[in-house]
Amino acid sequence: MRAPPGPLTGTDVDNQVGAVSVHAVAHGSGLPLVALHGAGVDHREIEAAVEAVVPDVGLRRVYPDLPGMGRTTTEGLNGNDDVVTVLAGFVEQLGEGPVLLLGHSYGAYLARGLAARRPELVLGLALVCPLGGGTGQVPEHQVVRQDDDAYDELAPEQRAGFDEYLVVRTRATARRYRDSVVPGTTVEDEAALERVFSGWAIDLGAGYGGPTLVVAGRRDSTVGYADAVGLLAHHPNATLAVVDGAGHALVHERPEVFGALLGEWIDRAWPHRSRRG
Repeated sequence: MRAPPGPLTGTDVDNQVGAVSVHAVAHGSGLPLVALHGAGVDHREIEAAVEAVVPDVGLRRVYPDLPGMGRTTTEGLNGNDDVVTVLAGFVEQLGEGPVLLLGHSYGAYLARGLAARRPELVLGLALVCPLGGGTGQVPEHQVVRQDDDAYDELAPEQRAGFDEYLVVRTRATARRYRDSVVPGTTVEDEAALERVFSGWAIDLGAGYGGPTLVVAGRRDSTVGYADAVGLLAHHPNATLAVVDGAGHALVHERPEVFGALLGEWIDRAWPHRSRRG
């Protein structure tokens, strides 16, 4: 495992896909791992989560801002199927063959659409706390851990959002929330997102048959875990993990579990790689 990163300093990647300007940040070199963040934030959340745990095995980790969030634009986009088309174009422009594709929450929904539509672009698919076409049964928001010093590094106006998102409330999760979640919430185009989300449904076809990982938080009160379990019917080569003691922010709350599952998925999807270090 990598040590928890300090301030992240990746390389900017700016591609034009049709009318849409796609901004991304990349780290490392090798086989591309493209990671898609959730709704209402930008690339910094999933970047921080993956960089903290990704095994050092020769991967170029690429973190795009999704349209309407961060620095990626939305010209001509009227639904999520259009977003999938843009992401396919972005992956093609990387020019390095099929990629490992990971998505968290809304990003997982888009990743499913891309893998179903263009399986030749996807070497393996990881779906973390996946959001789908709708939200089924979800548990109540229940705090798993509440440390006395959890709020010491949060501004007062950040505490409500932290409480809403995290069920494991420690100084470490508060710091991750402050540094990698909050900044992205201030750079979204709400009008553009409303237009894109009005065409919510994605054509998911028959699913994706390549190496797949599905991870859900047992305490996820945003999307639950039952729908994630149901994805096994559409992904015949999937590993499923429902993680207790974690909610929708599983990547921050249980990083050691997320990292172990990520490594196992990479091993399955890329069995002929050469380990380094």
